[in-house]
Amino acid sequence: MGAIALFAAAAAFAAEPDPARARELVQAAQAQPPSTVAAHLELGRAYYVLGQYAEAKIEFETVLRFDNLPQDLLSQVEIYNQAATQALDGKRPLTGFGYAETGIGRYRVNSTVGTNALGGGDRRDTFYNARAGGGLNYALPNDYAIDATLDYRFRHYDNSDSRNDSDLRWRLAGSRSFGDSNLAVGLRGRNSYRGDGDYRNDAGLFADYRYRVDPDNQLTLGAEYRRRRYPEGRLRDSSRTSAEVSGGWVHSLLDGAGSLTLTAHGGQHFATSRPDGNSSFYGATAALDFTVNSKVGWGTFVWWEHDAFNNDRIHFHPDTLDNSVLLRRKDNLYEVGAYLVWEFVPTWTLRPEVLWIRDQSNSIGFNYSSTEFWLNIRKAF
Repeated sequence: MGAIALFAAAAAFAAEPDPARARELVQAAQAQPPSTVAAHLELGRAYYVLGQYAEAKIEFETVLRFDNLPQDLLSQVEIYNQAATQALDGKRPLTGFGYAETGIGRYRVNSTVGTNALGGGDRRDTFYNARAGGGLNYALPNDYAIDATLDYRFRHYDNSDSRNDSDLRWRLAGSRSFGDSNLAVGLRGRNSYRGDGDYRNDAGLFADYRYRVDPDNQLTLGAEYRRRRYPEGRLRDSSRTSAEVSGGWVHSLLDGAGSLTLTAHGGQHFATSRPDGNSSFYGATAALDFTVNSKVGWGTFVWWEHDAFNNDRIHFHPDTLDNSVLLRRKDNLYEVGAYLVWEFVPTWTLRPEVLWIRDQSNSIGFNYSSTEFWLNIRKAF
């Protein structure tokens, strides 16, 4: 039996109530390493119906490109599986997904040396949020593809003293699959409202490489060159250019029910008029994602970044506003989040999430912390 036919048989048989036999077919398929886009898609579908979601994601991401996906493993694999079904069963070169979600949350500023000294430490606001978007992937001959995504987010606070947030993210890229690897090159950007009629615009060129080491492991490499531009006015000096590289490892856990992702990144911010000057940065991310069953998933992540600026400057003393000191600013930024996802009816999910943010600096004015809780309902298309 040829490799593609074998993968198709595995996927079809896995839909029947005999997972042991389906697993045998998948193992037989693995003996003939997938070498085509169709083979990876078929094997991904087989893993999906067996509940081995982490392996399914690795197979799908070897040949499919989508951006701005939900962070949970279960939703990501459902989107990829839908696209694979469109491509294989529907014989469609154009595949895609869409979504809309809305919910309510609570934002709280936590006590830090900065928020206590400069005010704002007692802020507690209710907010209402909405998000919508989607993505398309068009398959071209010789394993080339073009993908595009749009993602719009909006947050309205019930406190008139707080600015409402809006954020539009976009991506356009071309990619090529090479057996167990995939290279994408393209453009992506972001337009964010910063209050008082000001918008921040980000745009850059990126390259992203993925390599499927085996069914349980994937390696990633990335590079990006981008410009962040603020309009004329109070935020103009914060405009800057950034160059960044990253590397990561994705590992399947618990026979595909979970996924561990470790990523490191580093780079330089330059061409800026900030009083603190240019800065170098490096950091890391660790994420754990688990599926309880085909309807419930949960996960958590930790993100850290260290920024070191290159200009000596007078700042408020790290311990008190009554004194100042000449120093080079150094920041440590932290984010810790967790989520739960429950698909209560097909294509509808309930999503409680929590996010803790901490900005720690040797200058008192840049110390900040907040905690956010929100509950969203999401509809997938």
